[in-house]
Amino acid sequence: MNEHDSERISGLLESDGYEQTSATDDADVIVLNTCCIRENADNKLYGALGNLKELKESKPDLQIAVAGCLAQKDKNLIQNKASHVDVVFGTHNVHRATELLSEARVNGPITEIWDEASDDFEEFASALPAKRESEFMAWLTIQVGCDNNCAFCIVPSVRGKEISRPVEDIVAEAKVQAASGVSEITLLGQNVNSYGRDLSLQERRDGQDVKIRPKFADLLREVGAIEGVRRVRYTSPHPKDMNIDVYQAMEETPTVVPHLHFPLQSGSDSILAAMHRGYTGEKFLEKLALARQTITDLAVSTDIIVGFPGETDDDFERTLEIASAAEFDNAYTFVFSPRAGTEAAEMTEKFCDPDVVQDRYKRLKTVVDRSSLAKNLARVGRTEEVVVEGPSKKDPNFLTGRTVHNKVVHFPVEKFKPGTYVEVKITEARKQYLLGELVRKVASPTYKTKITVEAA
Repeated sequence: MNEHDSERISGLLESDGYEQTSATDDADVIVLNTCCIRENADNKLYGALGNLKELKESKPDLQIAVAGCLAQKDKNLIQNKASHVDVVFGTHNVHRATELLSEARVNGPITEIWDEASDDFEEFASALPAKRESEFMAWLTIQVGCDNNCAFCIVPSVRGKEISRPVEDIVAEAKVQAASGVSEITLLGQNVNSYGRDLSLQERRDGQDVKIRPKFADLLREVGAIEGVRRVRYTSPHPKDMNIDVYQAMEETPTVVPHLHFPLQSGSDSILAAMHRGYTGEKFLEKLALARQTITDLAVSTDIIVGFPGETDDDFERTLEIASAAEFDNAYTFVFSPRAGTEAAEMTEKFCDPDVVQDRYKRLKTVVDRSSLAKNLARVGRTEEVVVEGPSKKDPNFLTGRTVHNKVVHFPVEKFKPGTYVEVKITEARKQYLLGELVRKVASPTYKTKITVEAA
């Protein structure tokens, strides 16, 4: 979500006449777009602002702006700590970025934080111009905010209540993206599979006889049917809200990829209850089994937190059991990090011993790495469709691409532009990636190559 907001801020700046520069010293405007999911986000921000102070002193006309979740949380504290910051704005008023910079040039430093998002859909981040990092992949916001109250999560505080964009707006934007050469769209929301529940409630209030239910499965089908779209992804769903309708839409819509990110967080029922997750370990496995029964060749990734306050050895053993039984293709594992403003941050008397947590983390990594490697080894000998992302960062003799299962594949260099679809035969497997050999080219990218033209 923050990456997508950064694209929108860049798009707004370009629309206002700015050009992107890779050299900080050359910049007229520097925007730090922040996240506050992890504990060290604060240190990173204030460290970066400290490093910019000398540049600001040498270039008084330079404008520094801080945006995003940490700005939404800290508000006036940012300019109190770093008086050289010109503009602070939050998650609900991204559309105001260039206006605030203009106002600050005239009136001096500004902090503008909206407590909640506007109900004007023209002000949604996705309704703004974008400067995408990729020509063939695009984020598409379908919903902002979150109505859950997970004890460890700061998102509801900094992103607000759930607001779903109208289906027709989303489909229209997806069509524009496809027409511009985007072949892979990722639908974004804090809790995507509850998308549309608020729309149903509003329709009911308006007197329509409708069933109050999420509309996410319908949306998947509509976006997946758009001409030019080859792959549809989404992130992130909540297990408590997942149902057979979504699984069926994934199976029946060829462009919706067979990859499910399904955050477990913990395998212990008591810890899940303390987290307010709304499901048990067994219920999680039941929903996961139904997904695999319904969706052909499904890959599954997850998130798991180690050391949530009050986690005992028995609780952790249950997490190991569930993680092992789930056989995830990939897992993002985190040591619990208290975030000010969350319920869990107040559970100080229940904080776990850091040494114990680190040992648990290593043991969990062993389990999830084992299943990741097993899932990847099972793909050796298969031919996979891969979209080329570009040269490998570690070895220029290889290209890097991604399968429909969101698995990274490296294969020997051919002259393919990013966004080219190829078939690759998988020859080797590692825990985090696959190696392969090119079989054939499947499809060329449809976006136009942009070149810089300078006047003579």
